[in-house]
Amino acid sequence: MADEMINVEVCYPLPTKQELVRLRLPAGSLLQQALEASGLLGKYPEIDLKKNKFGIWNKLSKTDAVLRDFDRVEIYRPLIADPKEVRKQRAAEGKVMKKGAGDAEG
Repeated sequence: MADEMINVEVCYPLPTKQELVRLRLPAGSLLQQALEASGLLGKYPEIDLKKNKFGIWNKLSKTDAVLRDFDRVEIYRPLIADPKEVRKQRAAEGKVMKKGAGDAEG
């Protein structure tokens, strides 16, 4: 069992492309170990283990999560805009447009 290996992918989506690194790691490896082995931390200095969020198959995970065979480790980038704020702005713009459209009397 000590020689057992697992297959893992580490994915980092960028605005124009996706970096995907396939790894073979010892069974029992942690998410952080996969990040370090991928080489993406050195290639992209904006990835910060303390600030970025990480996941396994689209589920937020901590860096001490134990990986299983065929897991996909995902590195999440910070959001550019808060989705709640964007929805509020769209709703406010819609109300103004509807209100203004009803002013035309014939």
